[in-house]
Amino acid sequence: MAAATQQQYYELYRGSSIGLSLIDTIDDLINDGRIEPQLAMKILANFDRAIADNLAEKVKSRLTFKGHLETYRFCDDVWTFLVKKVKFKSDGGQEFQAEKVKIVSCNSKKPGEP
Repeated sequence: MAAATQQQYYELYRGSSIGLSLIDTIDDLINDGRIEPQLAMKILANFDRAIADNLAEKVKSRLTFKGHLETYRFCDDVWTFLVKKVKFKSDGGQEFQAEKVKIVSCNSKKPGEP
């Protein structure tokens, strides 16, 4: 794939439990001399792509929420919202609450899409 048409993926999911486990494992492999750091970067880039693509293609659930917006910011094409006392409702009718939630919203459109 040409560099100009290759989509850039966000590194958001590296902070998830599976992402942190992957990073720990990669660090161990590098420290043991079993892989090079360049390969580690390719693995992480592939992880970023795979997570984003699978979430976009396979997750069809909807969730609504209501809460008190504490702060928000927009930087580098990424919105971040900090919300307190949040009430969630799933499309299946299930309801739950959280004291604080951080929402990060990124552009999901591929280059050239309207």
